[in-house]
Amino acid sequence: MMDALAPSRPSALVEHERGSLLLVPGPSDAIYRLHHGLVRLHAVDGEGNALTMRYVKPDGFFGEEALSGAPRNVFAEAVTDVRVERIEPQALTPQQRGELATHLAGAMDDLYRGLHRLATKRLRSRVAAELLALGDSALADPGENGPVVRVTHDALASSVGSVRETVTKVVGELARLGAVDAGYGRIRLRDADRLRAVADGG
Repeated sequence: MMDALAPSRPSALVEHERGSLLLVPGPSDAIYRLHHGLVRLHAVDGEGNALTMRYVKPDGFFGEEALSGAPRNVFAEAVTDVRVERIEPQALTPQQRGELATHLAGAMDDLYRGLHRLATKRLRSRVAAELLALGDSALADPGENGPVVRVTHDALASSVGSVRETVTKVVGELARLGAVDAGYGRIRLRDADRLRAVADGG
């Protein structure tokens, strides 16, 4: 299956609307750099449940499997409207290779932290970490009392591998702690330090 982002010429910027599926599991032939918006990389289990592996923010890369020719095993979805650059592996400049290496090192660190939370922490730790990750993304709007993340409980549950009803209870716990204010389709991050403590401590 061809990559949905394949443009008419190399290194072209391609715009896609929110909700578009950018990459699917299968052969890989190019690397992508995000210039605008937010991309979610997720895996799907045998029952159709999606679990977020990581988010890609502006200047970040994804599709790095193409460096080795390994097949893709994740989906890439546009969480917002996005603008993406397609780069052939052999066309990477020395500067881009350095930036890609730095990005991948950070992504690996985030992945290790996420796996540790998944294996050893309570759900509210995963929810807190997810909200922090979205708090400085294209889904967040600045506010006097903290950024407001435009995310539904359904979307949040899908990201952390849970269900809406359970995530709603967890968001309520975080609200009672004074870490967030919850509204319809929006969650204000009132206290980032308290959220980090929950994310790290469970």
